[in-house]
Amino acid sequence: MTEQKSPNDETREAWEANAEIWDAKMADTGNDFANLLVWPALQRLIQVQPGQKILDVACGNGLFSRRLAAIGAEVTAFDFSSELIKLAKKWDTRNITYYVVDATDEPALVGLGDHTFDSALSNMALFDIAEITPLFRTLPHLLKPGGCFVFSLTHPAFNNSSSVHIAEEWDEGGIITRYSVKISRYMTPYQAQGVALINQPKPQLYFDRPLQYYFDLAFENGFVLDGFEERAFAADSPNNRPLSWGGQFSEIPAVLVARMRLA
Repeated sequence: MTEQKSPNDETREAWEANAEIWDAKMADTGNDFANLLVWPALQRLIQVQPGQKILDVACGNGLFSRRLAAIGAEVTAFDFSSELIKLAKKWDTRNITYYVVDATDEPALVGLGDHTFDSALSNMALFDIAEITPLFRTLPHLLKPGGCFVFSLTHPAFNNSSSVHIAEEWDEGGIITRYSVKISRYMTPYQAQGVALINQPKPQLYFDRPLQYYFDLAFENGFVLDGFEERAFAADSPNNRPLSWGGQFSEIPAVLVARMRLA
């Protein structure tokens, strides 16, 4: 009888298998989600000052770690995928220290520092983590008093594993096309397989949670919400496929970015 893997182990295996294709896609330039939606909002909310110490949670191939280091931060970055960390280290590592750490492992997280960091960030990763309670419980130990945690997510209300993109066309004296998103699940946390890249070797698990789940967990651990942006593509943004996120969905936010600060 084959032993069933835990969701965390299954997720790690997927990211180890997909590390090379992810690094090749994101490289040192990122994609439209990173560049047009997340990075501008993250810069506004994290407000990096030269010399600040920043913790990059589930850093992937280190794309945002390098951007933060380039504007003067001292970055500590970690991911549970040893392959992703190996690939991150092939890029510029100035002012960045990388570790292989599992964000669900509370003792390992505590070992990263004692009230060491001015800020922490998690870029489009919390929905990839099987259990986020250990991270939120540990962050007050890792951050300096008044420190903040900035995270970005695919928007839980509009861009989760149940969302379906729809195009409807009709004639009103001219052909009209309306684009919309249909959602069938939101309130109850659940997990589902999906692909971040169409040709990736192995599907990964997404852990979809309603927005209140994240906020309640933050509030329980001493944070207050003091910054929030919902991010949609501009109407003139290009799209890669007829129903991919792009300008036709400019009224529907694909991403949100939130800043939680220790009270």
